[in-house]
Amino acid sequence: MGPLAAAWPPITARLLARSLPPVGNLEPSAALRARAEAERGTPWPTPLASAYARYFRDGDRAGYEQVVWEREYRVSRAAIMAAVTADPAWIDEVADGVTLLCEQSSWCWPAHDDTLQRHGAVVPTVTDPCLDLGAGEVAGQLAWLDHLLGAQLSASFPGLRERIRHEADRRVLTPFERRLDWHWLGLVGDVHNWNPWIHSNVLVAALQLVDDPVRRAAIVARVVEGLDRYAASLPPDGAVDEGYSYWWQGACRLFEALDLLIYASGGTLGDEPFHALREVVAFPHRVHLGGDWYLNYADGPARPSREQPWDALHRAAVRVGDSTAAAHALAHRADATETWGLGFLLRALTDPAWASAKPGPYRPVGRGWFPSTQVLIVRSERLTLAVKGGHNGENHNHNDVGSFVVALGGVPVLVDPGRPTYTAQTFGPRRYEIWTMQSSWHNTPTIRDSAQSPGRSHGAGHAGATEASLTLELAPTYEKGLVKSWKRTARLDHDVVVVRDSWELAPGPGRTVLHLVVAGSVTLGEGGAVIESDGGTLRLDWAPAVPCTLTVRELDDPMLSAVWGPRLVRMDVDVTGLGPIGTLDLTIKEQR
Repeated sequence: MGPLAAAWPPITARLLARSLPPVGNLEPSAALRARAEAERGTPWPTPLASAYARYFRDGDRAGYEQVVWEREYRVSRAAIMAAVTADPAWIDEVADGVTLLCEQSSWCWPAHDDTLQRHGAVVPTVTDPCLDLGAGEVAGQLAWLDHLLGAQLSASFPGLRERIRHEADRRVLTPFERRLDWHWLGLVGDVHNWNPWIHSNVLVAALQLVDDPVRRAAIVARVVEGLDRYAASLPPDGAVDEGYSYWWQGACRLFEALDLLIYASGGTLGDEPFHALREVVAFPHRVHLGGDWYLNYADGPARPSREQPWDALHRAAVRVGDSTAAAHALAHRADATETWGLGFLLRALTDPAWASAKPGPYRPVGRGWFPSTQVLIVRSERLTLAVKGGHNGENHNHNDVGSFVVALGGVPVLVDPGRPTYTAQTFGPRRYEIWTMQSSWHNTPTIRDSAQSPGRSHGAGHAGATEASLTLELAPTYEKGLVKSWKRTARLDHDVVVVRDSWELAPGPGRTVLHLVVAGSVTLGEGGAVIESDGGTLRLDWAPAVPCTLTVRELDDPMLSAVWGPRLVRMDVDVTGLGPIGTLDLTIKEQR
């Protein structure tokens, strides 16, 4: 039983007194208006069968996804303009976009479609729609659009709202009711961000588009059961093993769904689940490094887009009384955009508490310790040290047990590269052939030419945390019999980071090196190096003074180059000559 089941009564038709919250006056940004005006009258983005099939042929998914996303963004922009201006020409634009969505063969993204496994097809099987993230997003978008513009559509395009209901029913609501084998339901295996992402959109569609109160209540009851499984999976310390970027797609969407459920019940459902998840609300600011930079692990970027629904974080923070989380959200407030869907856009534009709140003082917290994932973050005035334990079978896993990040002035210098653009390989059996997923491109050792192995059994054997240090036993993360012990202790001592590696290896050949991945330029010296970075200058020293070489990785993927620029540099500190039993001390400090 999770926090929803523990606090809330069963969902009934009588309990669901309302649908979606009312939409007040809209004040979209000048930039959103300009984007809408520029595209009106131009051809709509057209998804092609050949682009859909590419995922099954060569693994490319981005080409198709970008087209359907642009189509959805355009519909959202047109809907806002129609609501603001009441211009019939914008209603026409909305009707065109809605009809295109309703006639689109699939709302599912090809990377998620089970059409090949179930039907041997590489194009959508329209008689057996797949309910994935993309299908949920379109259903949610159309439900919010119907809520916003229902009267205008009924007057100008009779029959279109019925079409919306038909398509949402056959593509999303009926599959949700009839199939229990969707992996994201959380009935079998791990529960992850797909659960609240899809359930929250099913909730919106049910509240707005299902007219039968008994059926609507039954669907919402199943949504609540599903959300409760996700909420129950979140640890008491608030950690999200998928990382900061996926907090927005998982926990944030859970909080928005809870908010809608409280509204739809007319307040009968209370905010007890929010308070039970208070530490989850705090997660984003606890992993904030500074500015636009965040501790990234798993598949998240270190500098994610600023286009997050900060108003949603603010609402959750206000509910639980977390002033730091609220200040963090306000410090990042920017113009609401359409990239998170029409529902998030409408709520951002019409939340009076968000609009009237004044930013106050905010700075990243001094320490964060998450025992469930074995992640420690500590900071001094200028340096931040983050160390990760855990295991190599986490959601969106990278082989990175024992890796650490060092930031100077809030800017990462010793870094986790993040991930490149998703393809079929990313979530397939060849995932760990991608260089960013390998331990050799994290700040970890390669032992006797062997990198860490994937899987839940390959995790830190022991973790001991103090106020400013974390000690990890890394031997279990490597193949059995390779290493008897590899103990790493990383600590922040005032303005100096100290990392000590002590090891005992089994007999055998091969090279052993400590990898340090750098965002910046490196000048090597004997037993040390100087790194010039966007955050300033770091001085590294290691003893004994073993050799170090550099490997330059040119970045040709936009997901990586947008964060780090044209390249990363890897320092390979070679400790092979220290023998099978040895110790190396690394110190890192700012050079002024």
